[in-house]
Amino acid sequence: MQKLIILSGSPCVGKSAAAELLYQAYQNSAYLDGDWCWCVNPFSVEDPRLREGDKAMSAVLSNYLGLGFDYVVFSSVVAMYENLRQGILAGIGAKDYQVMGFTLTCTEETLRQRHKHRGDENECSFEWLRLPHYPGDHVIHTDNKTPRQVMEEIKAVIDSN
Repeated sequence: MQKLIILSGSPCVGKSAAAELLYQAYQNSAYLDGDWCWCVNPFSVEDPRLREGDKAMSAVLSNYLGLGFDYVVFSSVVAMYENLRQGILAGIGAKDYQVMGFTLTCTEETLRQRHKHRGDENECSFEWLRLPHYPGDHVIHTDNKTPRQVMEEIKAVIDSN
């Protein structure tokens, strides 16, 4: 059965780095960084125009699943919000696939260090870090781990299911 693998978490927690390594670790796989569908300024989860970004995510994910990729990796900050993730999943037209969710998290100090290392001039926000984890997600702590170690931890969970 095809697997749709969702990685969510705060900005700078390691989603994109782990997701890129994860899709490369599997043959017949595809990857969507959903945050690019919401790359707007100013950014607000409440901006109603971003529902079009949700539709774009659904369309790409549906397309990848419809093309027969065994593993579809999807990373996005917004997948942390239950209503937004459910909306994105509801827009997928493909059938018979398994969804596996992972919430990546770290300490506030680690997040500060990663923002600084990235040269991010935006204020380091802990808003997403403090959100409750998505129900049913596997929670992966990324403190003191390389992106490869995080990917291997995620892959071990996927391969055991």
